[in-house]
Amino acid sequence: MEVLLQNISKRFQYEWIFKNLDLQIADGSRWAITGSNGSGKSTLLKCISGLQPLTEGTISYNIHGETIPSEEIYNHLVISAPYLELPEEFTLSEFLQFHFSFKQIKPSLTHRQMLEIMYLIGQEHKPISQFSSGMKQRLKLGICFFSKTNLILLDEPTSNLDEKGVKWYLHLIQHFSQDATIFVCSNDQREYSFCDNLIEIETYKPNRML
Repeated sequence: MEVLLQNISKRFQYEWIFKNLDLQIADGSRWAITGSNGSGKSTLLKCISGLQPLTEGTISYNIHGETIPSEEIYNHLVISAPYLELPEEFTLSEFLQFHFSFKQIKPSLTHRQMLEIMYLIGQEHKPISQFSSGMKQRLKLGICFFSKTNLILLDEPTSNLDEKGVKWYLHLIQHFSQDATIFVCSNDQREYSFCDNLIEIETYKPNRML
């Protein structure tokens, strides 16, 4: 997916979070969004996903030359972020069935294979509320990478994962993100080591309130 950011700006009350960000994101490219804590990385990701409206500017989305209406962009993206909760009253099987009633599974993947890759075999009938934080994070990432979509948005993707989990996440990137455009919000270089492009959010933050 090609994403065009045209002089986008976001303000909360009198404070500009970012201003006049103008970029053309090529189809299949991989971008890291970096900056100090509270600088606006997650806000930019939310704006790209459509979760938050812009104050100024426009974002357009194109697939193979066809423009996707902004109100339909949710059909073409997946997002994993600490502020997005899983439905904990669902069992694992119920949640996977629910999620993949809205998203297509990547070709040749079965539910059994997904459970094996996420190290969740035997947990199918357990409520998500009983999962550990690491299990929940693997599930969040798994449904992103196993969904057939054009845009993958990740915010602090290895939070709650140990060193083995970080390697597992990078394995997902290598094997399940072909052709997708990816954004990663992070201050941990391991999480975006595969990215060829960088958005330093503080570059687009005015030095004074207007």
